[in-house]
Amino acid sequence: MTIIRKIFGNNKGATAIEYGLIAALVAVAAIVAMRGLGTAVKGTFNKATNELNTAASVSTT
Repeated sequence: MTIIRKIFGNNKGATAIEYGLIAALVAVAAIVAMRGLGTAVKGTFNKATNELNTAASVSTT
């Protein structure tokens, strides 16, 4: 019975697994957030590029 208590009394492995799961969750959340931000930034740069191209074509004609 004492051997079983020792096995279930050791929580070091469980704590490491919990930290690993938390790190994985944070990584997934960061990837999702950066994808959304990347799309927004890409749209902003495309809009600025189009505006500059329009302004350049108007000034050369």
